[in-house]
Amino acid sequence: MKNINILDTRILSDNWYTLKKVSFEMIDSDGTTSTLEREAYDRGNGATILLYNKENQTVVLTRQFRLPAFINGNDTGYLIECCAGLLDQDNAEDCIRRETEEETGFRIDQVEKVFEAYMSPGSVTELLYFFVAVYSNDMKLHDGGGLEEENENIEVLELPFEKALDMMKSGEIKDGKTIMLLQYAQLNGLMV
Repeated sequence: MKNINILDTRILSDNWYTLKKVSFEMIDSDGTTSTLEREAYDRGNGATILLYNKENQTVVLTRQFRLPAFINGNDTGYLIECCAGLLDQDNAEDCIRRETEEETGFRIDQVEKVFEAYMSPGSVTELLYFFVAVYSNDMKLHDGGGLEEENENIEVLELPFEKALDMMKSGEIKDGKTIMLLQYAQLNGLMV
C-alpha cells in the first residue's frame, strides 16, 4: 500500500548540492492523512572503503578538514576517515577504485562490497556503499592526497588496526562510516 503522496517539491539551494523542501501527504496506519513538510539534502550516493593488510595488521585511513564538524565544535575540523567519494556517474565499485587511487595512492583491483546504508536518513538522501579490500605496499602508485582541482588536501594514514580501534574508542575517530567499517573488520575476523 502506498502511503506517501508528494504534493510539491521546491529547490531551496542548488549551490554545492541540492537542498529541497518537500510537501507530502502521509497516510498513517489508522487511515488518518497528515500533510507534512520536510527538507532533504541531495548530494548523490557514495562509496567508502576500508583498506586492510592482514599480514601487517594495518589499515589505511585518511585525515581531512570537514567544515560541518568544525562548525559543530570539532576544534580543528579534521576527521580521520575511511577513503570515500561520491559516485557521480560511476557504479559503486568503479567509484571506490577511483577514489582509493586519488585519495590514498593505492591501486586496488579486488574490492568486496559488505553492505550499504543510509547515513543520515532524516535529512540526507545519500545511500552509501561499503567496501573492504586488501592492500599491500606494491599497490602504492603515488602519495595520494586527493585532487588539487577539487581543493582536496588529504593526509594518508597507515595505522595498526588495534590503534585504529583504540582511536575509535577514545573518540579520536568520530566518523560514522569509518567506525562501521572498523567494527565490520573486527567482527568478521579480517585482521585475525
